[in-house]
Amino acid sequence: MLRPFKADLHIHTCLSPCTELDMSPKKILTSAKKKEIDILGICDHNSTENSLALMNAAKNMNIKIFPGMEVTSQEEVHVLALFDDIENTLKLQEFVYKNLPGENDEEAFGMQVIVNEKEEVLGFNNKLLIGATAIPLNEVIQLIHSLDGITIASHIDRESFSIIGQLGFIPENLELDALEISPNITFEEAKKRFEYNYPITCSSDAHYPDDIGKSYTTFLLKNGTVAEIKKALKNEEGRKLIH
Repeated sequence: MLRPFKADLHIHTCLSPCTELDMSPKKILTSAKKKEIDILGICDHNSTENSLALMNAAKNMNIKIFPGMEVTSQEEVHVLALFDDIENTLKLQEFVYKNLPGENDEEAFGMQVIVNEKEEVLGFNNKLLIGATAIPLNEVIQLIHSLDGITIASHIDRESFSIIGQLGFIPENLELDALEISPNITFEEAKKRFEYNYPITCSSDAHYPDDIGKSYTTFLLKNGTVAEIKKALKNEEGRKLIH
């Protein structure tokens, strides 16, 4: 039986240097529960090292966690990558790390904290996660798809680090699954402003616990899986976006 699922597919944790340190597994899940969110996408910048902590912490909370990341392409375009399992997410991370130059400067950008499900600090990531990879945008998308993931162009209504802000348009050859708008714009405004033949999703891009669920997308699905989301984005077998 199909039912509505509220999904906030763009959440940062304390691993992202631009995020508050209290974006820990417990506080993220507590906030999501209050907002009645069914699916969370964990999308730290160029890393998935806190995804497993969220997956473990959510096991008894009836909240589905999609491990993922927000990859920054060579063109400085942000793309969300979402997966069902941690294994393929880690394969993407391995490739991203090989193509991510630079080291983090905590004073300039902030700490990049790796935690477990008990919120114990396991260490600090010293890579320049806020930076751009050396991977061209089209290759980023192809790689995510080869690992059975979903690709969503981040916050297309923003000037900074969006595909339209960086390129001025969306190339026709890109096989994106969807476009994401930020909480700063409504679905109705987006339909008028962006005349592209892609489904439009909305997520919070939360950097603070209170922002989780501030914006979300409602999907009609059988269960909370990436495969079901893919069907909804293609309007297949009764699955669909109901916003």
